[in-house]
Amino acid sequence: MPTYTGISSEAFRHPLDREAEQTLRRVPGFDLVARKFVEFLVERPQYVYMMGNSIQVGPRQYSTLYGIFRECIRDLDIYPEPTLFVSQAPVVNAYALGQDLPYIVLNTGLIDLMSEDEIRSVVAHELGHIKCGHTTLIQMASWAIMAVFSLADLTMGFSRILSTGLILAFYEWLRKAELSADRAAMLVMDDTRPVMQTMMKMAGGSTRYAHECSLDEFTRQAQRYQELDEDGLNQVYKFFLYNNVSQGVFLTHPFTVERVSYLQAWASSAEYREIKRGNYPRGGAQGSVEVKPESPAEQEADRLRRQIEELQQEINRIKGE
Repeated sequence: MPTYTGISSEAFRHPLDREAEQTLRRVPGFDLVARKFVEFLVERPQYVYMMGNSIQVGPRQYSTLYGIFRECIRDLDIYPEPTLFVSQAPVVNAYALGQDLPYIVLNTGLIDLMSEDEIRSVVAHELGHIKCGHTTLIQMASWAIMAVFSLADLTMGFSRILSTGLILAFYEWLRKAELSADRAAMLVMDDTRPVMQTMMKMAGGSTRYAHECSLDEFTRQAQRYQELDEDGLNQVYKFFLYNNVSQGVFLTHPFTVERVSYLQAWASSAEYREIKRGNYPRGGAQGSVEVKPESPAEQEADRLRRQIEELQQEINRIKGE
């Protein structure tokens, strides 16, 4: 497997991820509130919970997984070393959280379904989130969205009207962040097939009938999915499938076949070939987008302007019904 010494997350960060994060960080006071909230009210309790209810992976505990984990850390040049946990859960899933105490969780349902190469791809994907600095925003987004909906119940939905645009921006960023993490997995694996094989299993893999699944057919399905966009109405359907505003249901990941298409495009790009040759941004920026701070007066004016615009849009929508 290749090793990218000194690589910055800017080398593989998807431009859609970068743009979406920049939009979030322009929300007045977002960075300060996010970091303090995560540190004191979210990160530490969750870390304590994982230590108390999962298995911490190490040289003498799931040593094979630890070896894979250490190799991925080396390949993506991540320091300091995050913590890896295995959690007893049948859902095929993995996730990364934490800012000062970053960690990755692999569910047993995922471990039992995946091959070692596929587990490596998943670990590299989650480390990509940490490398890009996604984990703080992921936790903050989850908290902020819950807070918005709780407040809406107390204000007869008024706060939800003002916050709909912000919620949409949160979930749009969560989905775009996955594209950068997929690229991290691609860099570590140096091959699209195990990464896409992992995606196929996440979509509908079966241990019993694994021999009847075809990755080539799955990639053709991804192509057929992209062709649906030729009908403009299908694009509208896709938006509402991702964002069911009326019921407060939003998807946190892109559709799996979309991720396949994005990954294939990047794997054949000049950008990827240059990284393979060792020509990539090094050190310093770990992916977080720096935004010039605004003065308090500018922040307040910007906040009020956005709220008025969102409220007017909602009023126009109601009038049009």
